[in-house]
Amino acid sequence: TGPAHWELLLRARAVDQQVYIAGAAPARDPQAAYIAFGHSLVANPWGKVIARTGPEEAIIVAEIDLDYLARVRQELPLLK
Repeated sequence: TGPAHWELLLRARAVDQQVYIAGAAPARDPQAAYIAFGHSLVANPWGKVIARTGPEEAIIVAEIDLDYLARVRQELPLLK
């Protein structure tokens, strides 16, 4: 999916499943047979990206707020 769809699809899954979602991608290695896009990210249940990396190797940390998750599920009851 690369640059055209990676973030869009992850954010959409976070919203339609009402979950925090982490999309882990391999770092970009220009010498590899397949050059990955990279850009790992974490999105909250509203689809907002709360942590991200670039194409390079990196570690990201994000807070998972269960109270916020419950509020989103109450305000937008998609799964009921």
